[in-house]
Amino acid sequence: MPELSWRHHALIQALLSRGPLIEDDFHVIFSGITGKDPGAHRQQFDDYLLKINKELSYVHFELRGCRNQYDGKVYYGVVNNVSDEQSKLGTKYTVPQLAFYKGIIEAIVQDVAAQGHISDIEVLNIRLENQVLTGTESQSQGVPPAVPAAFKNFSISQKEKTLDELVKDQWLSSTPDGKIRLGVRSFLDLRSWFHNNYVPSCDVCNEAGVKAELCRNEGCTTRIHLYCLKKKFSQRRVERVCPGCGTQWQHSSITDAAIEEEDEPNRPSQKRQPPPPAAATRKRLRSCKIEDEQNNGATSSQTSVPVSSTDFRRITRKSARLRSLGHYSGYAEHAGPAHKPKYSGGPGPGPGPGPGPGKNNTIQIQ
Repeated sequence: MPELSWRHHALIQALLSRGPLIEDDFHVIFSGITGKDPGAHRQQFDDYLLKINKELSYVHFELRGCRNQYDGKVYYGVVNNVSDEQSKLGTKYTVPQLAFYKGIIEAIVQDVAAQGHISDIEVLNIRLENQVLTGTESQSQGVPPAVPAAFKNFSISQKEKTLDELVKDQWLSSTPDGKIRLGVRSFLDLRSWFHNNYVPSCDVCNEAGVKAELCRNEGCTTRIHLYCLKKKFSQRRVERVCPGCGTQWQHSSITDAAIEEEDEPNRPSQKRQPPPPAAATRKRLRSCKIEDEQNNGATSSQTSVPVSSTDFRRITRKSARLRSLGHYSGYAEHAGPAHKPKYSGGPGPGPGPGPGPGKNNTIQIQ
């Protein structure tokens, strides 16, 4: 098997050092390294990722892409495929912090409304004692498991500090109104955990439906991501019914305006009005010229009258039009000097903030 080239190493290093990257940013890096646009050379882009994953599989890593269920955008990152005691040693988080993170994840995914978030107050009220694994011996004897002292002494301030770190490392995300949601890293790393813990999946893409739309039929468990819903019902001829029970799917997120917006690029453009005949244009120009000469002759026999800025601009536009058509002879000496408008250039593109350095920490939860 051929070894990876420096281009493959550069792509891996970019994801490891910067953390998960949105698809557009990753495509820019790929284009800068290989000189190929992923949109025009999709097969070459896929071949690069396939070759990288073949080599990373020897160390149980994977370059993976996932879709953020809150904004529908695709992200790429490098994840660990093994959950064992050795891999748990590679994280910077303590055991109580991991238990706290697991409690947040469980509270979010167990929401029957599939809102995909909980409040920050609910986060701080999570009890770490519920994360203690029950041993076989304790179960057989009916003795409750012993709660570690570190779990009991995990204070509110420690929870707030841990929450800030999890948001900073993109394991979680927060909204301005105090809602805590899953982060991009969680969607990348916890795909198998979602499946093993029977998190209801989307009926269209079969991924975990953490943030999804629900069928209005209370007896139906169908849930579909918002972006999958728009894609499924984007065509007008498709009947908008639940794929599970056949109930009419009536949600404010899927409207005729949204469908018209997606169909807009496929609509034929309206025909432009044909230009007026050349003879009519020349006739209007001759009438304007005669009228202007009469006005100029009358003005020269009278005392000078101040001309308003509106009239001056009108005369300037007419003189410029006649100049371009070859009728300016004998007219320019009456029209006065033409003033060129001054244009001020708009602000040019400035350098934007680049993706900051990320930490390649992995979280293993069971």
